[in-house]
Amino acid sequence: MSSLQVINPKADLLKKQAALNMNINAAKGLQEVLKSNIGPKGTLKMLVGGAGQVKITKDGNVLLHEMQIQHPTATMIARAATAQDDMVGDGTTSNVLFIGELMKMSERRISEGIHPAIIVDGIELAKKKSLEYLDLCKYKPENIDREFLLNVARTSLKTKLPEIMANQLTEIVVDAVLTIKRENNIDLHMVEIQHMQHKLTTETKLIKGLVMDHGGRHPEMPKKLEHCYILNCNVSMEYEKTEVHSQFIYSNPEQKENLVASERKFTDDQVRKVLELKRKVCEGTNKSFVIINQKGIDPCSLDMLAKDGILALRRAKKRNMERLILACGGNAVHSFDDITEKDLGFAESVYEQTLGEEKYTFVEGVTNPFSCTILIKGPNEHSIAQIKEAIRDGLRAVKNVFDDQCVLPGAGAFEIGCHDYLVDYARDHVEGKAVLGVQAFYEALLSIPKCIIENSGQDAQDTILKCVKKTRENKIPMGIDINNGEALNPVLHGIYDNYCVKKAFLNIGPVLVQQLLLVDEVMRAGKQMNKGQE
Repeated sequence: MSSLQVINPKADLLKKQAALNMNINAAKGLQEVLKSNIGPKGTLKMLVGGAGQVKITKDGNVLLHEMQIQHPTATMIARAATAQDDMVGDGTTSNVLFIGELMKMSERRISEGIHPAIIVDGIELAKKKSLEYLDLCKYKPENIDREFLLNVARTSLKTKLPEIMANQLTEIVVDAVLTIKRENNIDLHMVEIQHMQHKLTTETKLIKGLVMDHGGRHPEMPKKLEHCYILNCNVSMEYEKTEVHSQFIYSNPEQKENLVASERKFTDDQVRKVLELKRKVCEGTNKSFVIINQKGIDPCSLDMLAKDGILALRRAKKRNMERLILACGGNAVHSFDDITEKDLGFAESVYEQTLGEEKYTFVEGVTNPFSCTILIKGPNEHSIAQIKEAIRDGLRAVKNVFDDQCVLPGAGAFEIGCHDYLVDYARDHVEGKAVLGVQAFYEALLSIPKCIIENSGQDAQDTILKCVKKTRENKIPMGIDINNGEALNPVLHGIYDNYCVKKAFLNIGPVLVQQLLLVDEVMRAGKQMNKGQE
């Protein structure tokens, strides 16, 4: 007698619902964690490491990178959101809020018996239409000047730092980008971000030159020099052992002395070539001489250089050598055989500052500042880390303006305007049940301005209604005034968001939600999958 396997359709349906509920709950859980951070008046989170390290931040990217997330779906959402930060430098928290809210809105419709595939179709329609609206509401300034860039940087930094600190860093960030800008090319790697655990965060400043985190290695070397020729080199000024095993045999003390002298001769000859150049360009003038070498300088060579009043730094980082050429001019020298005055860079002052056991060398007053340093000061590690992360986001925000040649109205105006645009689109052009997916999309968009209002202590529902009404009346997107809960025109108040950030946000969030809604079972993967990942 053959046995028939009884299929229980109810159990199969419950299993599918459990998988979907797991994904929805993960998205909602992550949203709950980050929703209080968004906006200028968002709260901070304290991250505590296993060894007691503390980091205080409201930057969504930092939180998602450093939080311990166990749930696989939550990990997937976190990776998607941080991928946006890697691409465009902002929008991490907005992405998580939008994904969580869109999953929540979809859950309501699915619980009423609507198939997830229908909602996915509606989300796809809404995504395409919102990308159309993105191009309709973008704002192209007549002239991208410093004042305009200050507004963009200020909008970004105020969501990461207290207002006083954000206002100070705004000018630093904008001036740093304008310093390194060469025609249409902006390489943010040419901005060195250096920190000193010293004094207060308000003493953070921009140095149009270079700050290196090491100093001279000889006690008699000068600590401060003016009108400096700078030799930027990658030449070994120390005796090096052979790569293969070798030995010299001597039979008397004279032979040993001759051997030692011949070993030193090559290195000393290298140093003498530098000393000859120094005397040639500096004697009879008020000029001084600085060597910054990527390779080593041994004690005997340091002693020779110190006696001639030369400040020499050894083992300089490769990236600093590249920045030094851009800042001071000259060439990177790989041999001392044919060096001339043309190979030398120039700086008005080079000085050394000692802080505890650390030494810092400042190169200032450079002739051609296509490279600069933002020197962060702070009393402790977590305040320095907070400023460092905010500066990186601010630099990207300013760079994005030059890349996009346009911006979007900020203060939640884009989300409110897009909501209004999709309401009309769903009413007039979408037929059938797909309209439910469009509705879920435009309702989820409002979660971002709602959280900004709630975090500022205003009435979210009342303020959103005012903004939607003003947007319809004025035919332009209106944002939120977080100080009094009224609607305002972001363009008139200089509140701007990056175009590429919103574009990435509209491409990443909805696609991930569509994939998660169509998952009907979560299974443990086998060895084959692990082998593929390796």
